[in-house]
Amino acid sequence: MEDEISVLSPAVSLKQEGRDRFANRDPLDVLREVFGFTDFRGLQEQAVSRVMDGLDTLVLMPTGGGKSLCYQLPGLCRPGMALVISPLIALMDDQVAALRQLGLNAAALHSELEREESSRTWSDLENRRLDFLYVSPERLLVPGMLERIARRGVSIIAIDEAHCISAWGHEFRPEYRGLACLPEYLPGVPRIALTATADKRTRQDILAALGMPEAKVLTASFHRPNLVISALPRGGETKQLLSALEPHEGEACIVYCGSRARTERIAASLRLKGWPALAYHAALSPLEKRAALIRFRSGEPVVIVATIAFGMGIDRPDVRAVIHLDMPSSPEAYYQQIGRAGRDGLKSDTLLLYGGEDMVRARYWLDQSMAPDSEKRIMRGRLEAMIALTETTGCRTHALLECFGETLPEPCGHCDNCRSPVATFDGTEAARMFLSAVYRTGQRFGVTHVVGVLRGRGGEPMTRHGHDKLSVWGIGKDRSDTFWRSVSRQLIARGAVRMLDEHGGLALDEKRSRPILRGEEQVRLREDPLAEGTVNAGRQSRAAADRDALMEDMPEDARVRFVALKEWRRNEAKEQEIPPYIIFHDAVLHDVALYCPDTLAALGGIRGVGASKLERYGASVLDVLKAVRFA
Repeated sequence: MEDEISVLSPAVSLKQEGRDRFANRDPLDVLREVFGFTDFRGLQEQAVSRVMDGLDTLVLMPTGGGKSLCYQLPGLCRPGMALVISPLIALMDDQVAALRQLGLNAAALHSELEREESSRTWSDLENRRLDFLYVSPERLLVPGMLERIARRGVSIIAIDEAHCISAWGHEFRPEYRGLACLPEYLPGVPRIALTATADKRTRQDILAALGMPEAKVLTASFHRPNLVISALPRGGETKQLLSALEPHEGEACIVYCGSRARTERIAASLRLKGWPALAYHAALSPLEKRAALIRFRSGEPVVIVATIAFGMGIDRPDVRAVIHLDMPSSPEAYYQQIGRAGRDGLKSDTLLLYGGEDMVRARYWLDQSMAPDSEKRIMRGRLEAMIALTETTGCRTHALLECFGETLPEPCGHCDNCRSPVATFDGTEAARMFLSAVYRTGQRFGVTHVVGVLRGRGGEPMTRHGHDKLSVWGIGKDRSDTFWRSVSRQLIARGAVRMLDEHGGLALDEKRSRPILRGEEQVRLREDPLAEGTVNAGRQSRAAADRDALMEDMPEDARVRFVALKEWRRNEAKEQEIPPYIIFHDAVLHDVALYCPDTLAALGGIRGVGASKLERYGASVLDVLKAVRFA
């Protein structure tokens, strides 16, 4: 965008020979002489050949596949100046700097140029000294600009990040739509549109919007064997994030979040734990954006915690991990973002954390959208494909590539599901129990309340609504909160449960839930590591792990209470996405378990239980103690 920050380094010494010094040369010779490559890769030769022949072309090639050469070579080998349309200043500057390092005359026209650099660029343009001119669509379509460029002779037109022209693209830029006028001003000049991601509909829209119906579409494989694609149900988010980052200490990583506030919070949390983390989002000042981009591009091992504002033009080759803390809206957006990892071809990790809340919220807001029904159907299809990708038990890479019309002949062998095959179980009865609880409670309460009913967890809200008298009360008490949250998430993913309103209340989708409730449809669920086993088995395993100094002076019944309290605290922390010790330190839970208070007043006398925490957590703590006592 025109308000992006320029980080263009000072121009290096350029060869001031005529711009057409490579005109009519064999592209392969120029590839070797200028770029230092002995041969083409993949579809490069075919793309270059078509443009050299003056034919319009759409190239779909994954990030790191060498798209730039597809227009740079014919741009040099055809007479005239190559016009490159690019959406971001940072992206333009990176490309210009790289071409200048090759001794080529390249420049960009944008709003962040210093006066001297701008004057030099206009002089080079007027005097036909430029091999490449980069410009944004907004600047190109300023009245008089196209006529001025056309008079200086253009060899080819390259439209980079072409998915931006499509209303179905994940980074739609309406300014790109104006590019359909290019043949009027530059008749006979071949156009090459390039993008890393575009499904069938987006490809069709790109060609229609550019007026290139006869263009050949060249599609490389989207398979990136060096990317380890993983997804996990969101549990203890901070712990999961740190676990994913730990193998990449001293390396560059990107963490994507769904909101500006979230980027700030996560970056601050990482810094407190010693990580060199920087937040990046559209609301930052130009100076803050510039500082973050400079640190990232300099090769510094930073963790960028960002919204999708940190997107196109991320050319750093050694990003070793891309982590999503919120689910992207479509497989196309997801693939584009994880594609920023491992551009150098070396092994890199990607991780998506997801939850049922993401799914129901995304569906709800899509339903509330004012978009025409035809558009909403397409958007819904993409969202459902993204949800299916998170919950698949098969090869995750296979499922992702299918979204782009590509089929792997066999499992990839490098995604999480291939490396550790997912176990499934017959979850029909559990599904019926959860759906029944949603129905019996009136289809207006959230996951936490429904799970509380199934677990038979008392409290004022339960008695006030009479839910402790329901037939479903406590029928799932032999399973943990984590188990039931896994069941709820997978039923949401199936579409059997939907969100009633923005407050998170759950309701049944009659068409999809009825066959399950009637026992007409078997439900197989994935056995999440966080959801395995019963409550008792979980307590036993944790009791063995928790035999530390705090438990040495405890009688056996207090130890059971201590483990149960830590289980409750762990689940509460996951719900709030905070560290467990913020709720209560272990020492507080130790005293609660040891003295076993049975009233709020008695609990309030425990060291570390202040008035605020007593009000917020007191009833729940007493419920845990009571449940253990009567277990």
